[in-house]
Amino acid sequence: MTTQRIVPPERPTLDGLETVWVGRWEADGTYRFDRSRTREQIYSIDTPPPTVSGSLHVGHVFSYTHTDTIARFMRMRGREVFYPMGWDDNGLPTERRVQNHFGVRCDPSVPYDPGFTPPDKPGKQQVPISRRNFIELCERLTVEDEKAFEELWRRLGLSVDWSLTYATIDDASRAASQRAFLRNLARGEAYLSEAPTLWDVTFRTAVAQAELEDRDYPGAFHRIGFHLTPEQQAQGFAERVWIETTRPELIPACVALVAHPDDERYRPLFGSTVRTPVFGVEVPVLAHHLAEPDKGSGIAMICTFGDVTDVTWWRELDLPTRAIIGWDGRLLPEPPEGVPAEPYKELAGKTTHSARERLVQMLRESGDLEGEPRGVLRAVKFYEKGDRPLEIVTTRQWYVRNGGRDEKLRWELLDRGKELTWHPPHMRVRYDNWVSGLNGDWLISRQRFFGVPIPVWYQLDSEGQPIHEAPIVPPEDMLPVDPSSDAPPGFSEARRGQPYGFAGDPDVMDTWATSSLTPQIAAGWERDEDLFQRVFPMDLRPQAHEIIRTWLFSTVVRAHQEQGALPWAHTAISGWILDPDRKKMSKSKGNVVTPLGLLEEYGSDAVRYWAANGRPGTDTAFDTGQIKIGRRLAIKILNAAKFILGFGEQDGPIGAPIDLSMVAALDAVVAEATEAFEAYDYTRALERTERFFWQFCDDYLELVKARAYEGDASAVAALRHALDVLLRLFAPFLPFVTEEVWSWWRPGSVHRAVWPVPAGLDGDPAVLEAVAEVLRQVRKAKSAAKLSMRAEISRLDVTGAAAGLVRLAADDLCAAGNVEEFVLDGGDGPLTVDTVIENS
Repeated sequence: MTTQRIVPPERPTLDGLETVWVGRWEADGTYRFDRSRTREQIYSIDTPPPTVSGSLHVGHVFSYTHTDTIARFMRMRGREVFYPMGWDDNGLPTERRVQNHFGVRCDPSVPYDPGFTPPDKPGKQQVPISRRNFIELCERLTVEDEKAFEELWRRLGLSVDWSLTYATIDDASRAASQRAFLRNLARGEAYLSEAPTLWDVTFRTAVAQAELEDRDYPGAFHRIGFHLTPEQQAQGFAERVWIETTRPELIPACVALVAHPDDERYRPLFGSTVRTPVFGVEVPVLAHHLAEPDKGSGIAMICTFGDVTDVTWWRELDLPTRAIIGWDGRLLPEPPEGVPAEPYKELAGKTTHSARERLVQMLRESGDLEGEPRGVLRAVKFYEKGDRPLEIVTTRQWYVRNGGRDEKLRWELLDRGKELTWHPPHMRVRYDNWVSGLNGDWLISRQRFFGVPIPVWYQLDSEGQPIHEAPIVPPEDMLPVDPSSDAPPGFSEARRGQPYGFAGDPDVMDTWATSSLTPQIAAGWERDEDLFQRVFPMDLRPQAHEIIRTWLFSTVVRAHQEQGALPWAHTAISGWILDPDRKKMSKSKGNVVTPLGLLEEYGSDAVRYWAANGRPGTDTAFDTGQIKIGRRLAIKILNAAKFILGFGEQDGPIGAPIDLSMVAALDAVVAEATEAFEAYDYTRALERTERFFWQFCDDYLELVKARAYEGDASAVAALRHALDVLLRLFAPFLPFVTEEVWSWWRPGSVHRAVWPVPAGLDGDPAVLEAVAEVLRQVRKAKSAAKLSMRAEISRLDVTGAAAGLVRLAADDLCAAGNVEEFVLDGGDGPLTVDTVIENS
């Protein structure tokens, strides 16, 4: 009996759904987190805070959609989802954007100008401004970027609670970052050390191991002679011993020559000395197992410092330091001790490139260069955001212990990796390889401006020099602090820079030092204890695979040190988006696609559909063809729903065999999609749901619509049941179209509806499968005869073991295929279909 007739829109459309439902969800608090729920009822997500330094690209849409599908599934499964959003707005990317946007550069020596206004149009020469003025511009620009990012995320349909936002430079984040550092310091996990440091001469900042990348870089090998003594020549050696190097400009920094201990060519020289060309400095010849007999001449010069191997040799062979390269990448104005000033003055103040050219000339003139330099393309270390090769300079920096020099801690962190559940599982190998390959502690200090300040001061001695061995630290209730403008406890500002006064540490922390605390920051660590107990440790960390070594590892380190636990139970790793040439999309490569145009042209559901087809941990090609398929799917959902709801509502039971068969097949889909989601395989859940949906529309709808038009209670109830379940299965992927259709006939939001469970009716999926196959053969015959699908079939013969199943839906099949005479003949063979079409 019909009790109600639904009237959907006359012309359902996808256009404008985002605007309608984004506003409705916000007004209704659809995704608002209920903090009264217990930890067991809550599912918490450590959302990656995107870098706020420009615009989002389609790679962001890709990975954040993956997280959102999981969040929506968990919400429908009855979990209260804690889904915050952060903004990573401190660090070098923001500084560079501010410099380019406003045409300024930070110069800490410039006094603060409270009335400063940046140029209307940036000129060729950047305007120097004070650190405080520069930070104010950084804060101003990031606020604008954050608004644009939030608007795009809302349009994409992220089910974030937008009342739960934070920025990595806001007061709460700075306090958390500084608190964690001070506790590291108190436990001996943070320390200050003066040592060789990888250094970017463009940005004039130290660089950590995790921020390195190897790039091919052109150079040339120079064959250079070191002078032997008459006594050595008397032993059969020539006048010179020849080394090959791509860095001849470092000869004044040379402290030794080194060869492998088993290299017979140089064994007689071990323990003796030679003299450097041009400068005539006496240096020892030593043995070390890292020397490579088959590389170049087999003997190398050790300089302080040309590369990380030089650092290893310098440390293990206990060699002196002869530093010649300054923070700006130029050779220092004065030679190191023991190096004669006369030849050195030819190099002083030059860039390494210019110094190399000049020294090669000097070597030619002295006869110490053999032949011409031999060109070579070799791997050189770069800062991942830099465009010049790194140098190694000796600086005083802050470090946090991370297992790089502590075997016990290394094994503890490897064990943490085993405790964590990885999706996909093979991504753990990257974590293990990184931790196992660490060769030093985590360098966290940076010589930059827009970041979280190192929260320490140093007392000055009688000459106004800082006493680094005894830093002054603030109490935690004073945080956040900025030592460049705040005075330490017990001192007045007037004592800054004065003998026996104080000086603030000038550095800021690496951006990862704050980002490594995103679970604690979002959860209200030491700020909201009630919230922290409800959501920490978190359930999920979603992220990209290339930052396992940085973000994931550093977050594990901080939680291990502070909470003695993992920061989350699961991590879901996304792959890269590749351009048509199968290269990673990135801003630096200039091959990115911005998402706003795609969202406007195809709709958010279509773009989400493409993203959700990217499997966990797998690189995926950007493909507008896939987006178009997603749009067709969303349109089909609208039209199929309108068609189904047009039959009205029936309260009769589902009893027809083919209807029960369809429900049983749908039960299998529900079970498989649920299993896939619980394994964080959102792509398999979508694939299985979509496959059933198209079969449902192409076959089942066509088979039962005649009965439905007649008001058959079983057919109408089965159609409505299927629509109800399918909307809920599609909801995590296509939130806008599913919410729109749900609103036509169901109260509340589909995104707060309960995830479907199998109906458990007594049906056999094989019935629909067999009948649908016969219907497909009928269509194929009509198509081959170039007839309309409405054309009449004079006679239909079905034989085989499945004929008995087809008999259960014979009337539906005859109606759908317009069959005049239907003959069924059982047997043991495969299903065979023969058609007779009059006048074909």
